[in-house]
Amino acid sequence: MILKKLKVKVEHLNLITNCYIVEDEETKETMVIDPGSEPEKIIEMLDILEAKLKYIFITHCHADHIGAIGEIKEAKGGKILVSREDSSGLYDESKSLTYYAETPNPELEADSRLDDGDLIHLGKLEFKVIATPGHTKGGLCLYCEEEKMIFTGDTIFSGTWGRTDLPTGSMEDIMDSITNKILVLPGDTFIYPGHGRATRVEDEKPIYLELRKKDF
Repeated sequence: MILKKLKVKVEHLNLITNCYIVEDEETKETMVIDPGSEPEKIIEMLDILEAKLKYIFITHCHADHIGAIGEIKEAKGGKILVSREDSSGLYDESKSLTYYAETPNPELEADSRLDDGDLIHLGKLEFKVIATPGHTKGGLCLYCEEEKMIFTGDTIFSGTWGRTDLPTGSMEDIMDSITNKILVLPGDTFIYPGHGRATRVEDEKPIYLELRKKDF
């Protein structure tokens, strides 16, 4: 498996979003996760990898995670995958909050609306969709057991959790998602969040299960 992390800048928000590219080395089947901005940078990496773009996976429909979808789909194809609850954010700015980023909504329909437990395949790689509401009602994580990794969007970061004060957010839901969906995974599972650096499940557990600060 090939994994690339691209830091893309959402200019008007002065925010850096992690966009991930996952590729099966044998088949070159590829998935882009959360293309938030700078489509040219993402497309350049896809070209370098000689990628066959199969999926564009969206953890949640906020502007800083969907800003480059249209350009990437036009240039490289790929099916847009998003949760049922967040799918309307592709054309509803009250959910995507694109007006904050001063960017237009993609005005696209999802190719597939995902549910908890759905499986996604790239060549021999298998990813499990995990519904993790809290940051948004339709927030998703993507877990690969074989590679010991999970992409968590804005549900959990290194040392903290995602905002819950935006539309459809819920503190109760995000804590339930973190403790009962993510921290139950093997401790050596790497967490790749939507912003900031990667971490591991075992390093985040003390914050939520023992109510003590993380040792950095």
